[in-house]
Amino acid sequence: MWVYPEIRTLGDLPSYYARRRPEALALVFEGHGTSWVELESRSARFAAFLVAEGIGRGDCVAYLGKNSDDFFIAMFGAAKAGAAFLPLNWRLAAPEIDEVIQDGRPRLIIFEEDLAPLLPPVAPGSCAIPIGEGRRIDAYQAGSGKDGPLPRVGEDDVAILLYTSGTTGHPKGVLLTHGSLNRMRLCEHLEPAFLWEEGDSFLFNLPNFHLLGIGLSLQCLYNGLTLFIQRRFDPAATLAALGVVRPTLLVLTPVMIQMLLDHPDAAKADFSSVRLTMYAGSPISLGLIKRAIAVMPCRFMQFYGATEVAGALSLLRPEEHDLSDESKLKSCGRPLPLIEFRIVDPSGREMPVGEPGELLIRTPAISAGYLNKPEPTAAVFREGWYATGDVAYRDEAGLYYIVDRVKDMIITGGENVYSAEVEHALSTHPAVSATAVIGVPDEKWGEAIKAVVVLKEGASADVQELTHHCRSRLAGYKVPKSFDIVAELPCTSTGKIAKKELRAKYWNEQQRSIA
Repeated sequence: MWVYPEIRTLGDLPSYYARRRPEALALVFEGHGTSWVELESRSARFAAFLVAEGIGRGDCVAYLGKNSDDFFIAMFGAAKAGAAFLPLNWRLAAPEIDEVIQDGRPRLIIFEEDLAPLLPPVAPGSCAIPIGEGRRIDAYQAGSGKDGPLPRVGEDDVAILLYTSGTTGHPKGVLLTHGSLNRMRLCEHLEPAFLWEEGDSFLFNLPNFHLLGIGLSLQCLYNGLTLFIQRRFDPAATLAALGVVRPTLLVLTPVMIQMLLDHPDAAKADFSSVRLTMYAGSPISLGLIKRAIAVMPCRFMQFYGATEVAGALSLLRPEEHDLSDESKLKSCGRPLPLIEFRIVDPSGREMPVGEPGELLIRTPAISAGYLNKPEPTAAVFREGWYATGDVAYRDEAGLYYIVDRVKDMIITGGENVYSAEVEHALSTHPAVSATAVIGVPDEKWGEAIKAVVVLKEGASADVQELTHHCRSRLAGYKVPKSFDIVAELPCTSTGKIAKKELRAKYWNEQQRSIA
């Protein structure tokens, strides 16, 4: 469904369904349902409050809070007022949040009271309003006589300001306009694999400050689905909700799938209502997706995307999740309609089939760039193309494979080794639950391959056994030189394995030894 021009901006979305399906449920949170007509009226009242406070086009409204119906009312209210909406990452430390606020400079910060210690002092010209502890966002409305017309919002206005995780340096604010989000919906509308059915619902427990969460929730709402909102992802609560709210759609990261399947309640969970599980956020290991297909009786679809392009770029469609052809399960699929991929070497030369290089993307939904950062913007947005920083290759069938981040590639003895390939091999060992492969300093090889491994509960495997398993599946130079068995892997706030944190231990030790 693509209903342009009736939905030109985010603020038009609740208005559209308030006219067509006024009493249908848009949101359900902690047992309370919000119909489309209620979502429209509540978000419009909050927009009027913002306008009365002098906040509108060109301004920014930040939100520091976990998942709730208030989050969506604030987002649609900001859109109606013409302000950019900035979801703050509540998993960050206070200095990190301060860095984002200093860059984004929101005029208003909405915050849950229990998260107040994370907030820096409010800058001059801005203010902060609390919610929680019985206070809903509906408490903030325009005073008598202050109501005025809402501004006309354009497609080039910034709708959402999303900050990247900042694992490689300072966080960058990605400018997503109303037009780019709308054109992302067009790409999805032209994609046959996106099928929406009457009565579909989505269990929303993804981080609201990450594109995976906010992008998929907006896609579902755009198509008229009901969102069952959980405050945050918790494996036990998610498994319990399956049998209560009976969602038809799940969206999970590989780490979330791992946590669900490893939970003791997974064996008795009722997955029968789920017709499709979409997964994204980081590469999935071959062993994990095979396990998920065996345990969860639904269809699976992988998508690969990026914050800078407003959503999904490619899909591994359900029919391509074929256990009789395991090689396809390593693929991120093919591009959506209207989206183009190129794979190039450092000089920009197009790479032939089967040869890895950096993946470049051209899409009508491309971001307007990074806020306040012209040089980083120019470095990755080049003549209409976005340089992803991902190493990929294309096979003869036209399927694309993400093999690593450019920065995560290991150069050992002059050979390029992509960590994802080693991780795939290790993940098929029956005792391995999760793994991360990194390069560590080595006098002989420059970098040596190290595998950090989490074993399944009750399972055992020694270094010799894991080495033999890898040798049977990989060239000798790709086999890890060392293994660390750990209880868990560190993750970023968006659910990705924090390889920077893993590497820091070994590289810092080398620097200390040199000093």
